[in-house]
Amino acid sequence: MLKALAAGWWIFLVRGIVAVLLGLLLWFRPVAGLATLVLFFGAWMLVDGAFTAVGAVARRHENAEWGWMLASGLVSLAIGALTLSAPGITAIVLLIYVAAWAMVLGISQIALGWRIRKEVDNEWMLYLGGAVSLFFGFAVLWNPAAGALGVVWMIAFFAIAYGATLVGLSLRLRGLARRTA
Repeated sequence: MLKALAAGWWIFLVRGIVAVLLGLLLWFRPVAGLATLVLFFGAWMLVDGAFTAVGAVARRHENAEWGWMLASGLVSLAIGALTLSAPGITAIVLLIYVAAWAMVLGISQIALGWRIRKEVDNEWMLYLGGAVSLFFGFAVLWNPAAGALGVVWMIAFFAIAYGATLVGLSLRLRGLARRTA
């Protein structure tokens, strides 16, 4: 297996370079990056929905649950169509979901800290984590554009870091390939 990976070292290099370039694009052009991510999501939902729906109908005689699979595919198709017809609204709705999730998480952490305060030392960390989560949720709702920008920058940071590790791995595999050749 290692020999096969070493022979394909260049695949990791290309993937790493593309990830770093994507990260840099998102970092320096976050608005364009957000629009691209939303459009990618819409296209993905359309393709996924189409394949799921077609697969459900094609295998309806083999799969007793094909109706649920068809419904899932149709919902994905609808979400994809809505996303591509109104990408700006989709971005805002996704941010509202993230904000709501963060606020529910914050409230639950604070409640958990309160419930276990007599049994555990340092429950204040739960309070702090809950407060940070609540603050983040409110901040995203207060200024969705800044929240979107933050999400895009987090993805950019991830893409750059991940791409750099793939480039590093490719160079190690290239050295291994040269030694075993």
